[in-house]
Formats: sequence, C-alpha cells, structure tokens
Amino acid sequence: MSYRAMNQYKQNSISTASPEELTLMLYNGAIKFMNISKLGIEEGDIQKKNESLIRAQNIINELKHTLNMDYEISEEMSRLYDFILEKLIDANINKDVQAVDDALTIVYEMRDTWADVIKQLKNPAYKAE
Repeated sequence: MSYRAMNQYKQNSISTASPEELTLMLYNGAIKFMNISKLGIEEGDIQKKNESLIRAQNIINELKHTLNMDYEISEEMSRLYDFILEKLIDANINKDVQAVDDALTIVYEMRDTWADVIKQLKNPAYKAE
C-alpha cells in the first residue's frame, strides 16, 4: 500500500469514527509516541525522544481538556492525566525510560478500560442503567 493510500485510509478512519473510537485512537497514539520516545532515549536520539514525548503530551492534554467535568470521575481522570504529563515531562528532561514506563502503565490501563466500554456499548445485550 502506498503512503498516499495509507494516509487516505487513516483520514477516512478518523472522519468516520465515533467519538468513542476517536478517544481510543488518541490513547493508541499516545502509547505509540511514548514507545517511540523510549527508543529515542535508548538510542540517544534526543530529537526523536523530544518530538515523540511532546506529541504524547499533546494527546494527553487533548484527552484532559475533553473531560466532561460534570461527572465526579472526571476529576480523578484529570489528576491521572496530570500525573502522566508530569512523568512525560520528567522523562524528557531526565531521559528517563522508567518515567515513560510509569506513564505507559496508566495509559495502557485507561486504553484497555475504554476499549471494554466500547465493546459493552456495541453489545446489543448491554443495557445502560
């Protein structure tokens, strides 16, 4: 598949995705960039580390800013996002793979929980209470 075709496929995926699926894509993007940043740290590639950590931070900031603060759980999620951001900033300043891993652990858990929610919402047997 050519680069142009892949780009078109990505654009179509984004434009046809539900809000729930877009959130899942954001989590997956954050995970991707955090993993790239770890490679940058391990390879001593400062530019790769910096760019990928900034992209991950931008995604986490987007997730944080889209929280509906009318719900109690949103405050807890906001604090988790703040913690993740602190870890990513620390990783960037100190070239610290462990800080990235600490953030990744939380983002993986959030992503997996969100994927389960989507599955439940798509299941016809699921009834919201």
